[in-house]
This record gives sequence, C-alpha cells and structure tokens, in this order.
Amino acid sequence: MDAEIAKFNAAQEPHDREICEKLAREIDRGLAGAESKIWHRHPVWFLDGNPIVGYSKQKPGIRLMFWSGADFEEKGLDVRGEKFKDASVFYGAVEEIDAKALRRWLKKSKAIQWDYKNIVKRKGKLVRLDPEA
Repeated sequence: MDAEIAKFNAAQEPHDREICEKLAREIDRGLAGAESKIWHRHPVWFLDGNPIVGYSKQKPGIRLMFWSGADFEEKGLDVRGEKFKDASVFYGAVEEIDAKALRRWLKKSKAIQWDYKNIVKRKGKLVRLDPEA
C-alpha cells in the first residue's frame, strides 16, 4: 500500500479506518500494478495516468467513487455524478462492503474508462477509452 494512503487511513476514526483499510486492500488486489497516491487530499488509483477509483470521508460516511462507474450498470453504485460519468457508494461500517461486488466493479473499471486524464486539454469533453487498444 502507498505510504501516504496508509497515513490517510491511519488518520481516520477507528470505524472509518477499518473501511478505508479494507477498501485499499481490495483495490490494490483488484488493480494490481495501478499507480496509487493521495490526489486532491484523497486516496486515488490510476491506470496509465487516468483516475479509476478512490475514496474520501464525507458526512454520510466513506464514499467509494469510480470515475467511470455510471457506465458499469451496477445497482450498488447508485450515487451518480451530475456532470461526469462517476458513480459512488457510501459505507458507514466495514460490514457493509460487499467484497464480491467490489471485485466485480474493479474488473469493470479496467474495461470501462472515460479519459479524465485529458479532460482539461479537451476543454471538458469526455471521450471513452478502449483499454484493450
């Protein structure tokens, strides 16, 4: 696990720390080889410089967000972004994390990606990537 992400997790309240640590372990496993770091003050994992998944502490709990999650067609990712293709789920307890669903979402996150890396260059326009190309 990235040292800065471990530090972020350790700084959380005990029940949130459990959630963050479990998410980080599952994401590291599901996105082996991905770059991970603290980005905009939150843990984020990248594939080829493109943000894929991250989590943050918010009032409703720990928010797990997939940048391209709106296209995963998953009921569990029901908090949709208004402007982009992101989708999220909130966790209030570590027991709420469905590891099987999380692994499925991580698999989809490799296959379904929008190009957030170049969004500024494209003046806010998102383009679908073909990770297989």
